[in-house]
Amino acid sequence: MLCGLVAALTLLVALRWPTEPRMALSGSRSQEIFRLLAYGSLGALLLLLPVFPAASIVREKKQGTLALLLNTPLGGARIFLGKFLAILGLAAVLLTLTVPAVGACSAMGGVSLARDVGWVYAILVLTAVQYTALGLLVSTFAGSTDAAARWTYGWVLLLSVASLVPHYFFIGVGGWQAELVVWLRSSSPFAAMMAGLGAADVGGRGVASTVDVLTRFVWVSVSCSVLCSLWTISRLNYTLFDQPRSAGRIVDEMSLPVRLARRLFFLVDPGRRSGAIGRFVNPVMVKEFRCRRFGRLHWLLRLVAGCAVLSLALSILTTTRTIEWDVATIGGILVLLQVALLVLITPSLTAGLISTERETGGWVLLQMTPLSVWRIVWGKLLSVFLTLVLVLFATLPGYLVMVYIEPGLRFQVERVVICLFATALFSMLASAAVGSLFRMTAPATAAAYGLLIAVCGGPLLIWLGRDAPFGHDVVEAALTINPIAAALTVIRLPGFREYDLIPANWWFLGCGSLMGLLVLVAQARRLSEPQ
Repeated sequence: MLCGLVAALTLLVALRWPTEPRMALSGSRSQEIFRLLAYGSLGALLLLLPVFPAASIVREKKQGTLALLLNTPLGGARIFLGKFLAILGLAAVLLTLTVPAVGACSAMGGVSLARDVGWVYAILVLTAVQYTALGLLVSTFAGSTDAAARWTYGWVLLLSVASLVPHYFFIGVGGWQAELVVWLRSSSPFAAMMAGLGAADVGGRGVASTVDVLTRFVWVSVSCSVLCSLWTISRLNYTLFDQPRSAGRIVDEMSLPVRLARRLFFLVDPGRRSGAIGRFVNPVMVKEFRCRRFGRLHWLLRLVAGCAVLSLALSILTTTRTIEWDVATIGGILVLLQVALLVLITPSLTAGLISTERETGGWVLLQMTPLSVWRIVWGKLLSVFLTLVLVLFATLPGYLVMVYIEPGLRFQVERVVICLFATALFSMLASAAVGSLFRMTAPATAAAYGLLIAVCGGPLLIWLGRDAPFGHDVVEAALTINPIAAALTVIRLPGFREYDLIPANWWFLGCGSLMGLLVLVAQARRLSEPQ
């Protein structure tokens, strides 16, 4: 992954390196590449780094080595500091690899080392420190490595991307709402990066802003890092292993009025005993559902209910903001949020399907059963597929409102839904295939996220450089593999409507899904052979 990052950065600089012994006084060429390098480095940092602190403490706890560490005279502070500095070392390696490309941009002129480069690396370092401390804190609460990765990436998405959304909707509103929205926006490293590069305000739509985003981001980042660090240190003691469980109740032994009352308050009762596995039901699928928190039915319904509430909120905004914005803009927001949800959830569910079993020793138990390799793989994939289908169906009401407002969009919405389902299938199979190649859950999850960001985020960097330095044909060829761009092209969002990506993108996603399935089955068959 590091070699791929270096190759991509080198290629960006090489494409814009002057071919003649002259240099533009404005430095526009180097500034264009420098912005791409800055955003690419930030995206790579956010998607590759958090999984390692998230798995650091919980893996020690599951393996029993955390108790040995706590028995040493090190203390919680030194244990935390050792893990914290080790993970920052990985971030330092990642940032060091970007220095030659940034130095080449500076050599072309137009990029100030003190103002531009200094601020960019300051933002990257603060982001690495903040999310490393956050990941270690989440690791103390999580019960498994995949749950820790899922919650950590959820917080990363909330703080870096979702915090930008309120400003886009409530710009120009005064009072305490405006101050709250400004502080939320300032907590995002993307807003700080745009402010450091002198770009337009995020979601400004032409409205001038005098808010010092960089200073506020520094305060938020430092405060969050200190708070998470102190909280983690306070939890690194023997009380971390004391997790009292409720004795629970046997619902079937309660009186009839009590059971009827509970049915009025609980759609799915988590205290009710699960039924036996049916004869024609895949037992591996049931095992995945019952061993994963988001696999239990009441947690699935909570997840679906949250997605449905979010979709209904977007539907309300669709009806109230259509006068100010066009329907294509609303559709673009829906597409971006849904794809972001898929990219967040899918790798955390699928990357550890095989690697977690190998790490915990569960794969040996599966080998002892009379189940075939294909039935094991199919059961694991089916548990993830059903979850993704429920999430996708819960986020569709916004499109129904769009079709109701403008019936002529029905054909476009149908194609967008096809793009979303193809994206979900590709994300599931590609993440599962990549994760099966690793023995540990943490690197498997990082590799799965790295693959998805390369497919979903890499072409968007080339799109940002459209017309300078990349031409129309180059941008269209790069966006062909991007499911986000394909959906935005179908919805006719400005900036994407001039590209023709369908059905080439569907062919790519279909071939990629088939290849991922073949790799997953082949790797599972290889692991099932006698060692």
